[in-house]
Amino acid sequence: MRVTNRNLRGREGEISVTAETLDDLWHLKYIIENGDLVFSLTKRKADTAADKLRPEKVEKKNVRLGLRVDGLEFHRFSNRLRVHGVIEHGMDTGQHHTFNVEEGTNLSIIKTWKKDQFERIDEAEAASKRPRVVLVAVEEGDADIGLVRHYGIEMYSHISQSSGKGEVSLRDVFFHEIVDQLVHAAPGSEAIVVAGPGFTKEDFMKYLQSKQPELASRSLVEDTSSIGMSGFQEVLRRGAVDRITEESRIARESMLMDELLREIATSGKVAYGIDEVKVAQDYGSIGTLLVADEFLREEREKGDIDSFLQSVEHSQGRIVIFSTIFEPGHKLLALGGIAALLRFKI
Repeated sequence: MRVTNRNLRGREGEISVTAETLDDLWHLKYIIENGDLVFSLTKRKADTAADKLRPEKVEKKNVRLGLRVDGLEFHRFSNRLRVHGVIEHGMDTGQHHTFNVEEGTNLSIIKTWKKDQFERIDEAEAASKRPRVVLVAVEEGDADIGLVRHYGIEMYSHISQSSGKGEVSLRDVFFHEIVDQLVHAAPGSEAIVVAGPGFTKEDFMKYLQSKQPELASRSLVEDTSSIGMSGFQEVLRRGAVDRITEESRIARESMLMDELLREIATSGKVAYGIDEVKVAQDYGSIGTLLVADEFLREEREKGDIDSFLQSVEHSQGRIVIFSTIFEPGHKLLALGGIAALLRFKI
């Protein structure tokens, strides 16, 4: 995400951003709220004279509009965020319109900003300067390729080795298919982690070095006990992505969720569900507060969550917002959408 303008007084005012990746569209889903004023360049049908006898095709023209937001839709698989609202500035005021926000779209957002929203913009801006990561988890006969997003790991493709005679040639065909997929998944400067059980990953790396030395130069090897999504999460827990990107949101969330579940299993220093968490805050015990992004969005619509978050901040508690697209966020939602790692047991 590229920040093109900041015009703020405290937490009030305007921030203009340009979305550069699908990750940025996901961030904007949780930055923009109902009631915000959002400006963007968009297409709108031009006015036509009502007294013309012969109807003409109405062309759309580029106009800059300001919408008072009343709804959002994030379409992950079509790389689009739809921002709905009523036009307050520009042509056709009072009518409804939708911004189709895609990679390259510039938005100006005017609102009362919250601390986590500032942090989300800063994180997205910093992430745009770090290398993106592609994961390849391979074992004999099967491989998975995943893309590390800010909101989780997106499964890119699964490759299986054909069965039949001539195992050596079939293995070469299998490796060739993985490389072909990898060329498309990592066309730029993306870092690549090749992982998996046994020695197949080392054999694949040798093949990659012989066929695509430039891709191999961007790759490192990591041991995991499995492939697929569980193998990808092992890579995160082992810190390979952190070593590449310096700081990984989803790796952090995976480690925090593992710690939370350990504390729950041992009846340790933990609280989960809004009622237990509020009691923990009354005692000043919250060290790290874990909040699912969908839970936070829903609670903000009710209007009674931000004062609680501020009280946690004032008592020196750390707040981490979890993506519910990724597995740790799903687990957090199952625990009530909010949980806390405590300084002391209550």
